Amino acid sequence: MTEAEWAVVRPLLPVPGWMRGRGGQPEAYCHRAMLDAMAYLVDNGIKWRAMPADFPPWDRVYAFFRRWRDHGLVREFHDRLRGQVREKAGRDPWPTAGVIDSQSVKADAVVGADSRGFDGGKLVNGRKRHVVVDTLGLLLGVMVTSADVGDRAAAHILLDQVTTAHHRPPPPGPRLGRRRLHRQPRRALPGHVRPGPGDHQTQ
Repeated sequence: MTEAEWAVVRPLLPVPGWMRGRGGQPEAYCHRAMLDAMAYLVDNGIKWRAMPADFPPWDRVYAFFRRWRDHGLVREFHDRLRGQVREKAGRDPWPTAGVIDSQSVKADAVVGADSRGFDGGKLVNGRKRHVVVDTLGLLLGVMVTSADVGDRAAAHILLDQVTTAHHRPPPPGPRLGRRRLHRQPRRALPGHVRPGPGDHQTQ
């Protein structure tokens, strides 16, 4: 990670618990070294135990990754980065529209039969990845299934997850008795309210 990249990433990192008065001790390795190690592992497709000596010990890097994964910090960090990219592009940080697609991928021989399937349309025996992106192509959600799972069935599950994760309550507006007027985007992910110009939403 370059100095310029780190300057952008550092303010978006989740704050450790010990810095928020929640107890614990300072971590032994800086977040930059941990992120560099994980990026190296993903980029080169190596095993955790094959981590080069230039990085922190592999077991510490793995423990760091597992803690972030289990507490949802990987998604939180990713969402913050995406929001910043959207703002720089002149968009609202909260996505209101998405594009979904899937791709069937041949599975390796070591992949168990219980997690693979045959896609009759693409003639692929393996797995299928279903991806939702915003209108800038930035990732909103991803799900991996066996290749025999239909796109419609997977879309129902994945779009529900994406809608839940990225739904934002309408901002406060002028009170109209017991009702409040809300301005909503014209295009929305499933589950988002899209009233017309004269519609009101009852609380």
